[in-house]
Amino acid sequence: MYKIRVILDTKEDVIRTFLIDKSVTLEKLHTTIAKAFGFGGQEMASFYRTDNEWNQGEEIPLFNMDEIGEGISMATEILHETLTQESDKLIYVYDFLNMWTFYVEVIEISDEIISETKLILTVGEIPSEAPEKEFKAEDLNANSDDDFEDPFDDIDDYDFYQN
Repeated sequence: MYKIRVILDTKEDVIRTFLIDKSVTLEKLHTTIAKAFGFGGQEMASFYRTDNEWNQGEEIPLFNMDEIGEGISMATEILHETLTQESDKLIYVYDFLNMWTFYVEVIEISDEIISETKLILTVGEIPSEAPEKEFKAEDLNANSDDDFEDPFDDIDDYDFYQN
């Protein structure tokens, strides 16, 4: 059995904690999270592997996106194979138009077997609209060397088009 805490990325505390069987797929976890936060579960969603600093890694989409073969999807990923130890984390994004973003973390792992997923803690209410996300690219000019000289400045474009 896994105890999993899910936190909505918003200013207010909105948290759900579950007890869930370790052998469920991430698709079942997706459905559980969506239902617990009041969503129907019909929108596109993805989990993302992450490190301890919540840096986004490999995507685990709801559906296999590969044109051929057995690509990764929530249906093929088993909870205990994806999150192998306590404190393992995932980022979960639900509804790509609204970008509801959640932090998923394993709080506890035990050998106890449970037949049904149980919601054991509910804190806060989900806002009526998804929090606005601000995606900022790294400022590549912030550490630029102002004394950099481009060795190709003296080359005339005309030189490349001559026969």
